[in-house]
Amino acid sequence: MRKRWVSGILTGVGLTGLYLFNASWLAASPEGRPNILAHRGVHQTFDRTNLGKNDCTAIRMRPPTNPFIENTIASMRASFDLGADQIELDVHPTTDGEFAVFHDWSVECRTNGKGVTRELSMTYLRTLDLGYGYTADGGRTYPFRGKFVGQMKTLNEVLATFPNRRFLINIKSNDPDEADQLVGYLKARGLEANKRLSIVASDRVLDRVRAIAPHFRVLSVDRAKACSLKYIAVGWSGHVPESCRHGTIGIPINMRWAFWGWPNRFLQRMRDADVEVIVAGPIGSKSGDPGITDPAQLRAIPDRYDGSIMTDDIEKIGPAALRRWPR
Repeated sequence: MRKRWVSGILTGVGLTGLYLFNASWLAASPEGRPNILAHRGVHQTFDRTNLGKNDCTAIRMRPPTNPFIENTIASMRASFDLGADQIELDVHPTTDGEFAVFHDWSVECRTNGKGVTRELSMTYLRTLDLGYGYTADGGRTYPFRGKFVGQMKTLNEVLATFPNRRFLINIKSNDPDEADQLVGYLKARGLEANKRLSIVASDRVLDRVRAIAPHFRVLSVDRAKACSLKYIAVGWSGHVPESCRHGTIGIPINMRWAFWGWPNRFLQRMRDADVEVIVAGPIGSKSGDPGITDPAQLRAIPDRYDGSIMTDDIEKIGPAALRRWPR
């Protein structure tokens, strides 16, 4: 009986210590407001049901709720006006030394052109109708045809149009040489050390980015997920895994309880380890969108949260976030 009593006390003491060590209320609240990251900016949403990696999303468009398509100047301007602090955009090198801002590996899905994007010239890409392939009714109507002719821009044109805004540049290929091309491209324009620019890409490409331009903040989706799993496993000890440091951790909004010390203690640990925190959409979401799409989900985020919130619906999330966290 006495052994059980002692064992119970020791267990209770241990659990109490574990709780206090990870107690959010014993850590200082962060200062500042969240960074609202608009994935795709204002864009035409699409049905992700049974979506394959190479499926055309333009023909899966839902009925339009706005007049914009992604990766255009108008879409970006609208995104910032709605409350985005940072926009993810996609880039491809061109045969004439530019970087085209466009999502797809080839141009057939969205435009009236043909060919692999990186095997085409910017001169040719500028002639395309970016809204040509969008349809919400199986091809009976194409509401954006003729409205986005000549709207594809270079990365330099985008950055010049929004000189004080933050962007997450998505390198679409798995070719490390593209890291050299992009870093050289930005350096030639005096942008290689600009803190408003981050890069997301495959691990292979990001390893090269870190080797030649370690000052860039980089985001690996696979490594962010791996970091999350490792921290859930060992975070009770206060340890931030080495693979997380100077990187990014992703927090599914419906799994935040699993991250030891959430929110204040957790955020303090991530700041100390130079880890960028991104709250994303819920695991098991019916829509399949990687970012938050329902303003009600913002209620789960603390008032003094200072990490990033990724959204796939800046139309709804941006205004709700501005009401709660005014600039």
